[in-house]
Amino acid sequence: MHAVVHGERTLTELDFTRLTKLGPVSSTLSDLLATADVTSGRAVSADVVTMYSRVELVDVATHRRQMLTICYPGDAEPAAGFVSVLSPVGNGLLGLKTGDVARWHTPNGDEYTAEIAAIQYQPEATGDYSK
Repeated sequence: MHAVVHGERTLTELDFTRLTKLGPVSSTLSDLLATADVTSGRAVSADVVTMYSRVELVDVATHRRQMLTICYPGDAEPAAGFVSVLSPVGNGLLGLKTGDVARWHTPNGDEYTAEIAAIQYQPEATGDYSK
């Protein structure tokens, strides 16, 4: 049940450090942490999904658009669009870029495929390096 992604993954140093301290994580997130390019928050490109980025997704099959914000587990409110980085969708998107396609399995086993159409908000792009 690994997320299959197309494109390289990039994490900020702060996101990488905080994610490694979360304790036991899924093998998918462990793989991401082991293989991601890590860069400073000041150097990360504005088109990369970082923690607390608000991402516009387009379902590849239905073309339905939705907005999600990737957050830490304590801030997750799925009904409000805040999805935990520990969820399949959260760690399926983290570190990807605008235009990349992510695939993950929903909790009921269905595969979901979505393109990152836009990043509406990225903390680092606004000068916030502490989120």
